Amino acid sequence: MSVWKNLGEHEVYSNPWLRINLADVELPDGRHLDHYLMRLRPVALCTAVNEADEVLLLWRHRFITDTWGWELAAGVVEVERGESLEEAAAREMLEETGWRPGPLKHLLTVEPSNGLSDALHHVYWSESAEYVGHPEDDFESERREWVPLADVPDLVAGGHVRSANAVAALLMLHQLRCRPVG
Repeated sequence: MSVWKNLGEHEVYSNPWLRINLADVELPDGRHLDHYLMRLRPVALCTAVNEADEVLLLWRHRFITDTWGWELAAGVVEVERGESLEEAAAREMLEETGWRPGPLKHLLTVEPSNGLSDALHHVYWSESAEYVGHPEDDFESERREWVPLADVPDLVAGGHVRSANAVAALLMLHQLRCRPVG
């Protein structure tokens, strides 16, 4: 079995959002290498699918990659305050879209960059949502829209959904809700 062993790590940099550590890694053949890694707080994502099989999405710009794309409401879980994953998902959806989700279901958990980071992204969804008002965090997106789930494969293929967590979640929701009849 080819297992890389983390023999220890020390912190190189930290802030409230992340820690960068340097690990002493032993390879299966006994060699050692220094490997930088990021330790991150968990992230919760949330969306809703309405009766028309439309999914609530954010159209936003990401300055790091200088790209636009459809995404799900998302943010870090306030673990230090005792916030649960589900509570964080519902909070983020309300803050970023102005819609309060109904009862949440866990859709999936992904490791978006497990060669560099221990980040876990937990995706939740609801089959209902209530519009509460203009989003508190409206600066996070240019617009919020209900997008047909049937359009998801084309949006992904066309590069209009770029975030790996959103791609995985939306393709899974498409599979769950847009199966051919018969």
